Amino acid sequence: MRRRILLVDNELAILLTLKTILEMNGFEVETATSGREAVTRLRNGSSFHMVITDMKMESERAGYDVIRAAKKLDDQPATAVLTAFPSLGSSWQSEGADQMLVKPMNTEDLLRQIEVLLIQHEDYKQRLRRNAARASGNGKSQRGSAIRAS
Repeated sequence: MRRRILLVDNELAILLTLKTILEMNGFEVETATSGREAVTRLRNGSSFHMVITDMKMESERAGYDVIRAAKKLDDQPATAVLTAFPSLGSSWQSEGADQMLVKPMNTEDLLRQIEVLLIQHEDYKQRLRRNAARASGNGKSQRGSAIRAS
């Protein structure tokens, strides 16, 4: 199964270049040219493994709107902010992004960072599922004990 990425950037040259690079390396890529378009796509039920969004598009913080919309999804895609302004500090983390990618970036570095993020994010989701399964299992056994005791 090919991994799906939603790529969001209002600069068409960057958007098409990154799309081509990612597709040449085995990713399936959908694009959006604004934060609003990306949020609409996310809300319409498309499923993605990762969302990479520019920060400054129709507003200074449009990328954060995209990150927040992605984090509300059941499948919880990995998220990255793509910016030419690395002076964002840690606000990208407090807004829910998993990674900050600084442009321009060499292709190998970009692909390596995306691969690492996808692996880390999948590990995180598996830990959450295991913990949830353990928690629900503990609840069942505690209820069963209470029923037997009465």
